[in-house]
Order: sequence, then structure tokens, then C-alpha cells
Amino acid sequence: MTHLRLPALGAALALLVTACAPTMGPPPPPPGQPAPSPTVFRPEDFSWSAVPGRNRIDGRLIYRQGATRYTCSGAGVVLTPETPWTRRRMSILYSSPDAAALPADEVRARTPSAPNDDYSSFVRRTTCDAADRFSFSNLPDGAWFVITVARPQAGGGESIAIMRRVVTRGGRVTPIDL
Repeated sequence: MTHLRLPALGAALALLVTACAPTMGPPPPPPGQPAPSPTVFRPEDFSWSAVPGRNRIDGRLIYRQGATRYTCSGAGVVLTPETPWTRRRMSILYSSPDAAALPADEVRARTPSAPNDDYSSFVRRTTCDAADRFSFSNLPDGAWFVITVARPQAGGGESIAIMRRVVTRGGRVTPIDL
């Protein structure tokens, strides 16, 4: 009887440890290459994100300020791979490397002080549909930043830049609410 419990306990422990694993960013550099620097733009730091994968992000905008509901219908949504350089950029632009909802004008005002090397070839783009939903597919395992600009649904008012870090892993669909 004890012999049957021990394997089951080991399997349960392995499952628990896996569930509590930290959210990882991009893979470490190959042996012999220097560690990425947050102040230096290096295209090779983005290479992991260009490999097709089996993951998908299904997102929706649910953002509100009090009674004001926001929409991203017809607006662009960008998906930026996380590297030390882009993590620093998000910290400068959004005052956080994890999640933020700030006036779009405030984020734009910070843009000149953010690093501005060309990483656009690594950024994926889509558009929010009429139901404020968006999707990115064929993603490799890794950490990403999802960014969009939302405007008040009733019109008028200030646009809000919304950013959130998301991790894809294991060939799964990752839902995200902004």
C-alpha cells in the first residue's frame, strides 16, 4: 500500500512545483554569447520570437474608468517580444514592465527618452474587432508585451495606452484581458 502512495505523492508534488514555476522571459543566450544588456539593442536577443510556435493569445479589452467603458474597435494591437531592452523600454514608457493603463499622451511624451532602435521587424500586429477582441497565433514559448490604445466608447475624452506582459508556453491558448 505504501508503495502505491509514494509514486502518487511524487507525481502530485511534481505537478505542484510545475504550477508554481515562475513566468519566464526569453531563453538565456547560447553559451559563449554575452548576456543581453537592457541599454543595448541587439537584434539577436529577439531571435527566439521569430520562430513559429504553437501558442496563441486571445485577448479582449474590458477597460473602464468608473462608469466610462473604453473600446479598441478598429485600433491596432501590437505584440512585442520581451528582451532586456524592451523590458527597459516598457519601464520608461509605462512606468512598469508588467502592466499599465496611462493617458496615451503621457506615454507619447516619454517616447523620446525611451530607446528608439528599430525593433519593428520583431513586433507582431493585429486589429481589435468590433467586439473589442484580438488574437495572435503561431507564437513560440516566451514573454511578450501586448499594447493597444483605447478610447471612450461614448466618444470624447482621453485615449488610454494599455500595456500588459503575457507569457506563452506549452502550445496553449493564453487568454488576456486588458
